[in-house]
Amino acid sequence: MVASTILEPDPGPAILYVGQDGAGHWLVQDSRKLLEGCFISFAAALHFAQSERHLYHAVVEVSVAPLSPRIAYRPVDAHVHARAA
Repeated sequence: MVASTILEPDPGPAILYVGQDGAGHWLVQDSRKLLEGCFISFAAALHFAQSERHLYHAVVEVSVAPLSPRIAYRPVDAHVHARAA
């Protein structure tokens, strides 16, 4: 009797994307759809992604294209957004 082994392709490392959605929110999303976070600034989002990359065995990439949020967020308050920059 020959045992058959099913080999699954290596999915490669996860990717933590840092970028904005169409409404101006700064987001961190992972390529495996396990994580999403909304942040007040690019620096805050990037810091979070860098600190979590080891936990997720992921690489961090800054997205040039708008990200599509999986969670509905309130519109960006321009006054608060300006203070965070």
